[in-house]
Amino acid sequence: MVKLKTGSLWFLAAFLFLSTVPTVAEVLHAFSLCEGFLLQGNPPQIPGIVVGKNIQKQNRYKLICQTYNNVRRYLTLYDTQNRIPVFSAYVYRGDNGGARPQGELWKIEPQLDDEKKDENNKNMAEVEARKVYPHQAGEIDYAQGPQYNRGHLFPSTHAFNQDEKISTFTLTNVAPQITAFNGESWGRMERCVKCVMQRYCADNNGRRQAFLVVGAQPGNNNLNGRVNIPTQLWSAFCCFSAESNAWIASAFWGNNVADTRPNQHMRTRTLRELNGNLRIDAFTNSRCPLDTTVTGLYPQFANQRGCDCPT
Repeated sequence: MVKLKTGSLWFLAAFLFLSTVPTVAEVLHAFSLCEGFLLQGNPPQIPGIVVGKNIQKQNRYKLICQTYNNVRRYLTLYDTQNRIPVFSAYVYRGDNGGARPQGELWKIEPQLDDEKKDENNKNMAEVEARKVYPHQAGEIDYAQGPQYNRGHLFPSTHAFNQDEKISTFTLTNVAPQITAFNGESWGRMERCVKCVMQRYCADNNGRRQAFLVVGAQPGNNNLNGRVNIPTQLWSAFCCFSAESNAWIASAFWGNNVADTRPNQHMRTRTLRELNGNLRIDAFTNSRCPLDTTVTGLYPQFANQRGCDCPT
């Protein structure tokens, strides 16, 4: 009972924080200024990039509190040299409706290239189709590589409402991802994780909440000579489940190459495996389990439409 009470109190505190997040955002220098999207305020630990709560090489790595329509939606740590995100962190709160945005009006972060342009407007802005942006990817970069998707780190399918879905369509939240990976095993993983979170990541009042961090591992090749093509992409989630009376978590990663088998699935891993293999401590100093996964829950979704969990 004590464990349930502690978890429920954390759920309530985080929910209240997200409900009162200020509507002003910017390219920041400290996670503490945008920590409502990190479990207990702690960023993932990535050697040489994030140590403790400190961002290394701050001239290169920029913290974006992603803002759309004057509301903070999620957090991205962006690599202005590789012009891809290191990771995006967001909170799954359920799906309140809304379709995938039509027309895919892509956006950019204006403060990355002109921090003094408009200090009163901290929103993401629509990309200019033919413009080359010095410190971030542009529309013209992705036009040069049709075999690559703009692979979302925060996928629109995990967004809470229509405005949040639209906010995921910024080029600071995507990296070049092989189409036959993004649209196959990676997409199946995103759908399966959503089904697990929708069912199990809720408190006694039915309030859904899960914390996710999704990132890209840089490679040696560039798209259009400018945008780094990751060798791997990774994802991790953690939440308190009142139904299970426990914290649950899992991690995933895969090479950025085309799937070789029909209906291929990504392997579900532990957080300790993610740390051991990619040196990423996704939820440091938390109660997230390091050595268990949610694979035991998958059979419940075998016949549920749209879940795509491994069988």
